[in-house]
Amino acid sequence: MSTTLQGHMDQSELAVLLKDRNKIAMKYLYENYSASLYGVVVRIVVDEKVAEEVLQDAFLKIWEKIANYDAQKGRLFTWMLNLTRNLAIDKLRSKEIKRVQKTDELNNNVYNIERNNLVHQNIDTIGVEKFLDKLREEERLVIDLIYFKGYTQSEVSEEKNIPLGTVKTRLRMALINLRKALGVR
Repeated sequence: MSTTLQGHMDQSELAVLLKDRNKIAMKYLYENYSASLYGVVVRIVVDEKVAEEVLQDAFLKIWEKIANYDAQKGRLFTWMLNLTRNLAIDKLRSKEIKRVQKTDELNNNVYNIERNNLVHQNIDTIGVEKFLDKLREEERLVIDLIYFKGYTQSEVSEEKNIPLGTVKTRLRMALINLRKALGVR
């Protein structure tokens, strides 16, 4: 095995190397995917220092849990994205973050303003923008709020004054339509 990995590596090959506990593959993973994953995290937690901490935790968890990754269930990047997004949401809901928000009302107000005025993540960098354009507007809205801004289904329902069942249906239809567009069963 060489000491460096050159060029582009297929995700399935990368997953095999990671499962073999190849540290060079982990370095390759970080160098090629950290920016995209960080973009997701910082959109959810907003605070850059907290986002960096969550990103570090995500890579540790990827390393620890790579044996659980199943290529039959989806792409490596999708698995990592979901793992990272869930860590960011967990951090946002943590007692630590809630305590900071309660004790610093000004920061809390700034956070709410920033969350409502977020610039959309450049989702083209993760290759899904062309597929999102195929969704209906209400499906795109739900996907954007849940997957790129870290809202829960209940929060989308409350924020947009849409019944929770409708949010769930739109999310389910959006995922079905994305799978069709991607040619995935």
